[in-house]
Amino acid sequence: MTVEYASKGLVGVLTPQANTTVEPEYAILMPRDTAWINARMLSRHKTIEERLVDYWGRAPEFARQFANAPVGSLAFACTGTSYLVGKEAEDRVLAQVTQESGGLPAMSAATAVVYALNALGAKRIGLVSPYEGALDAACTPYWESRGFEIAAKTNASGATLDFHPIYSLPSGSAQRALDEIDATNLDAIVMLGTGMPTLAPIARTPFKGRTPVLSCMFCIVWLSLALAAGRKPDADDLLAWVRGDWWRERMGLPTL
Repeated sequence: MTVEYASKGLVGVLTPQANTTVEPEYAILMPRDTAWINARMLSRHKTIEERLVDYWGRAPEFARQFANAPVGSLAFACTGTSYLVGKEAEDRVLAQVTQESGGLPAMSAATAVVYALNALGAKRIGLVSPYEGALDAACTPYWESRGFEIAAKTNASGATLDFHPIYSLPSGSAQRALDEIDATNLDAIVMLGTGMPTLAPIARTPFKGRTPVLSCMFCIVWLSLALAAGRKPDADDLLAWVRGDWWRERMGLPTL
């Protein structure tokens, strides 16, 4: 079953309640005749860490918001949850959501990155982190638990608003942190978080030398759409997206 504006794939996306980046980056990256529908994950907890854990505990509930809409995949566009709950709880909840939805593939931003890195055969990776405190401390152990060696890491800084220390980061901060990474002997670089704008840095620096540059948002859009369309994407497909002109044109940036 298809709908008018999504003949080539419809994705259900769950977004943290104050995130200002997920929907715009989906809009930029989605090819013609594909679409997404969005719902917000809400929490009354005050701290970022408490909200992130709460989101994941209620993930099956949030996924039910899509009811019987003909989505082909479910995307939890949040990365910090993965670091705080760990891979076992993450995988268990995703399996529950898939079972309750009748078999729809479900992914978090982090597991989409894992899929992309495995498709590339990447093991030694560099990270650009937007986090501070507990989240920053938890991110490296998470990626190591998924089988990757963290060979380089930088942190973005320069939030311009006080409503959220990650969502108010400008893309220039991500670019500066990316520029600082020594890509020598790295298999891939990943810019973390779904709140930090990352498409402009990827558009300008899709590769550092031969090392591909990815982000959590880039990977979840790529994977969620491919699975919604019934495709099993590979490294060639991912790198075609990294080089993609359609989304660079939407940003008003030079094509490759």
